[in-house]
Amino acid sequence: MAAAAASGTGTGTGSTGSIAAAASKNNVTSFQRRSPRASSTDSGGSRLVSIAGTRPSVRNGQLLVSTGLPALDQLLGGGLAVGTVLLIEEDKYNIYSPLLFKYFLAEGIISGHTLLVASAKDEPAEILQELPAPLLDDNCKREFDEGVYNRETSESNIKMKIAWRYQLLPKMEAISSSRFGHYYDSSKKIPQELLDASKCHGFFLPEKISSTLNVESCSLTHGYIQLLQFIQKIIYEEGFDGSNPQKKQKNILRIGIQNLGSPLWGDDVFCTENCDNSYSLTKFLYILRGLLRTSLSACIITMPTHLIQNKAIIARITNLSDTVVHLESFIGSERETNPLYKDYHGLIHIRQIPRLNNLICDVSDVKDLAFKLKRKLFTIEVRENFYILVQS
Repeated sequence: MAAAAASGTGTGTGSTGSIAAAASKNNVTSFQRRSPRASSTDSGGSRLVSIAGTRPSVRNGQLLVSTGLPALDQLLGGGLAVGTVLLIEEDKYNIYSPLLFKYFLAEGIISGHTLLVASAKDEPAEILQELPAPLLDDNCKREFDEGVYNRETSESNIKMKIAWRYQLLPKMEAISSSRFGHYYDSSKKIPQELLDASKCHGFFLPEKISSTLNVESCSLTHGYIQLLQFIQKIIYEEGFDGSNPQKKQKNILRIGIQNLGSPLWGDDVFCTENCDNSYSLTKFLYILRGLLRTSLSACIITMPTHLIQNKAIIARITNLSDTVVHLESFIGSERETNPLYKDYHGLIHIRQIPRLNNLICDVSDVKDLAFKLKRKLFTIEVRENFYILVQS
């Protein structure tokens, strides 16, 4: 009996030892997940950033694309969220807002994204030909160095500290299609071979309107209806909505709409203070945002909101947009000759930043922003003169 018990005990001890050895060999404890789950998690994380020219937000994991202006990306929380609308409120003479519009499209070509360009004034092919060329690393560094040294004065030490402290532009890296955000040379045009290799869709309103068309009573103008149908067709047929899986690797659709709401679009929202057709523009934005929310797409819209006389309509347009950026040019104003603004060409106001999955919108913490168009670069900086005066 004792021998049997001893042998039984020995067997139990041996089995316990073999279990412990197997556990240590597999390196699995009750506090660790099994490897298949870990691998599936890793694969899921890699799928999020598998689309070229995108990156996940560090705040909420939302997929972001670059606006083509790295300084503006930082102000918007890392970039423009996929599925959202960026509204650019045009400056008075429409000089600088087309630059942001072209930077957005040029970034799409460099990143390999599909473009959809809509306009009622210029043909989309002409707009694409005017896109800026990507700026190489050495040229970009030289341009920034020139901008820094040209601002040296008797108060250079103070100014340099403030300029570097509030500089919004990150360090330069080599130009690559896999990089997030690039710099562009506004003095040169994008190479033709890049345009030929890209996929672009154009919507030119005068070509879509028929003189014999009988428009029924509707809350949308004919131009808006045609544009919405065109956008919906591209999204569904090319699989940007996910219903029809894309044949190749997943891609982003970048939509650019120029001078939306102008009389060229058949909208009289700018003509009178109490216009009967004001609901047409707001409903268009509502439907457009619904299409973007369910697709891998991002949209930029330029609009001359300074011509709208009804403030209630401006508030509605702002609420129906996700991100709102206003450009204020110094041309023709008193600030053009004001010494405090001598180093800049205008102010940039971040009216609204989207706070996704929430009921309210975020507001930018940086208020005193100015922009400057250099020989090649469009830069955004915090006005250092303001902080120098406060310090003194």
